[in-house]
Amino acid sequence: MGRPDKSKAKKRGIRRFFSWKKLLGTFFVCCLLAMGALYVVYLMVPVPSANAEATMQSNIYKFSNGKILARTGEINREIVGLEKIPEKVQKAFVAAENKSFYRDNGVDIKGTTRAAWSTLTGKGKQGGSTITQQYVKNFYLSQDQTATRKLKEMVIAIKVDRQTSKSDILAGYMNTSYYGRSAYGIQAAARSYYGVDATQLTTAQGAYLASLLQAPNQYDWTSASTTGRKLVEDRWNYVLDNMVGEGWLSSSERAGMKFPVPQKPKPAPGMEGQTGYIVEAANQELVRQGVSEEDIKAGGWTITLNIDEKKQKDLVKAVGKQLEAKLDRKGDKKQATVQAGATSVDPKTGAVVALYGGVGATEHWLSNATRRDYQPASTFKPIVLASAVDNSAVTQDGRRIGLGTVYDGNSRRPVVGSDIPFAPENEDDDDYGPVTVQKATNSSINSVYAQMIVDVTPAKAKKTALALGMKDGKDFPESPAISLGTMGASTMDMAGVYATLDNHGRKVTPTLVKKATHRDRTVEAVKAIGDQVVSREAADTATQAMTGVVRNGSGFRAAGDYEAAGKTGTSENNRSAWFVGYTPELVTAVGLFGEDAKGNQVTLTDTINPGRANGGRTPAEIWGDYTERALNGGSDASFDLETDGAAPDGTLPDPTATTEAPDDEPTEAPTTSSPDPTSPPTPTATTPPEPTRDPVTTPPEPTQEPTTDEPSPPPSIEPPDGTDPVRGIDGSRSGQ
Repeated sequence: MGRPDKSKAKKRGIRRFFSWKKLLGTFFVCCLLAMGALYVVYLMVPVPSANAEATMQSNIYKFSNGKILARTGEINREIVGLEKIPEKVQKAFVAAENKSFYRDNGVDIKGTTRAAWSTLTGKGKQGGSTITQQYVKNFYLSQDQTATRKLKEMVIAIKVDRQTSKSDILAGYMNTSYYGRSAYGIQAAARSYYGVDATQLTTAQGAYLASLLQAPNQYDWTSASTTGRKLVEDRWNYVLDNMVGEGWLSSSERAGMKFPVPQKPKPAPGMEGQTGYIVEAANQELVRQGVSEEDIKAGGWTITLNIDEKKQKDLVKAVGKQLEAKLDRKGDKKQATVQAGATSVDPKTGAVVALYGGVGATEHWLSNATRRDYQPASTFKPIVLASAVDNSAVTQDGRRIGLGTVYDGNSRRPVVGSDIPFAPENEDDDDYGPVTVQKATNSSINSVYAQMIVDVTPAKAKKTALALGMKDGKDFPESPAISLGTMGASTMDMAGVYATLDNHGRKVTPTLVKKATHRDRTVEAVKAIGDQVVSREAADTATQAMTGVVRNGSGFRAAGDYEAAGKTGTSENNRSAWFVGYTPELVTAVGLFGEDAKGNQVTLTDTINPGRANGGRTPAEIWGDYTERALNGGSDASFDLETDGAAPDGTLPDPTATTEAPDDEPTEAPTTSSPDPTSPPTPTATTPPEPTRDPVTTPPEPTQEPTTDEPSPPPSIEPPDGTDPVRGIDGSRSGQ
């Protein structure tokens, strides 16, 4: 008789506890317990009264000194009955959010479970709610993303679905949802986006409003990015396709629909003047910090801004004196196209101390301080110089680039060393012959900076620009033309870039919100001062170069009883004109933009003054007026710079003198033979020995004398050139 198999006995012992019958029984018991628990919850959770957020609270916005700037939060809502809303518009909302709305019991168990689990595991906000659940959240609960709120939402939705008709639920949903532009409910949204009552909405318009609910801020067509516009148009198509699929819209009617572009937004009452611009910019900063737009509009926030009340008034006064007092907006259609924007930043803290968004938020809602659809032009040139120094770039013949480096300053000179041909025209097609980088900066010589960006490489220059705070986009290619600032940028962007240069290369992010508190949360302010993004030598060299622009160059109108650095710029076809500059204590970017009544970019020529509206004229005058006021008449503060020691007068170096060798070796091998960097420059394409005209690169003499709208500066100062429209080899034009 054999011994008993111990392993089999052990298995039989385990099976006693984990048999299929026992496992199945346990599962059913757990299900029953869960169902019982849910039933208890169902009985215990009542349908509450309308929540406080349904009646809204105010948000309070304060200056940095604690004085109230604005109080918002009035409800922009008008309840309309479902019978007044076109049936196909109703169906568009169902098609967008919950195709099974008319068939379900008010909840989507799978979607709700997924959303709750995402919240519990910290993965962020997730969708999955039915129209009934969203109505319950809007009308009875809060916007909090917690598992408890989600469970209550599900239970109340089931009860509401049992007690209320589908029509009443849909009406409640459409009347309580937030559509952006401070519009709550379908009636307010219809008026805000299309200027009609909800009764007059077309199916296409209704489908757009239904699409908005997924991301009201991102999907507002008039302010959306290229990506946002594509997403909302895709969403709009999705809604209409769902309507066809459900039999609510015929294929033929669907095929004939075009996307209904909404009208421009109008600000809420109380947002007149600069207030609306500041409040909107603060809200957008909070959104970037993770606060949803719905939470902001629900109210209850106290938001303290970095805006300095005195400096804000100073900026408005400066624009009023130097621009608005000189324009006849009502009587002259051409002068009415001039728009101004400005941002002023403390370079030590990153605080936005003043902001100018336009003539007034009730007249021109789009903020000229934060818009990015205009070119910064030659205000980009100091970034090219900073990149060259930061990367230890060398000229085509191997000389280290610095303020004393000599380049060929003749107009339309083809760049050397680039696979992409480029031969920009200087202002008034002037030929300068051999000039130092300092002189090229003072006079904003396009041909020099076109060659310099080839020497440093457009890719490295762009990398520097992004590190300093500019934003990437399709209009920012890695080509020589970007040396002339052909991408888009806002005054906020450029103020941040120049603040970083002012701060010796340590990153400065312009920050509007000092503190934002709610009854149950506090939002941390943006980290305004970051890491070193370019070397101190690179930043200080750019600063040194720009002090010459103010002392002896195109920005002389910005000079005052303070030490200043800055750069002028005027874009393609004179559509924008800039002056961006700084003292050791204050950085300010000022831009003028040509915009017609339809929002199209138009020229500034013959508007604020006869001829070109150069950056060295009105923008520099606004900058100087504001800076003098903001600094209480002037300042003794001076720049503490570490540079190569070149003087800001732009004079050519003595060809018989020697200079110290650079501390660092070039990071790239030169593309041609490299002479001793301590020897005088040799005749090359980038450094001609004599100011003679090269028959290959020099254009024919013009048939008429070139003109300029820049008056001569004082006799001791070099004549500035203001701005430089340029013409590439392909005939395209861009500008300084």
